[in-house]
Amino acid sequence: MTKTSEAKPKPRGHITIDAELCKGCGLCLSVCPKNCIRVSQKPNLKGYYPAEQSEAADQCNACTLCATICPDIAIEVFRD
Repeated sequence: MTKTSEAKPKPRGHITIDAELCKGCGLCLSVCPKNCIRVSQKPNLKGYYPAEQSEAADQCNACTLCATICPDIAIEVFRD
């Protein structure tokens, strides 16, 4: 009897970043395995350049590394 392996769907997710809480430390950029986050070109009200979703945001696998490392608790991760 041959075992058939069904391909598991890849985890999908998305993030939201509260730009006013973010101080632009860049820690989330350093841990995102899919490069879903970049630094914004526009400052927030406090003058920081916050993190924002990049063009690769659709590759997010909801690993939660970004939210875990964020010292400002500015990132929420959602699993789709």
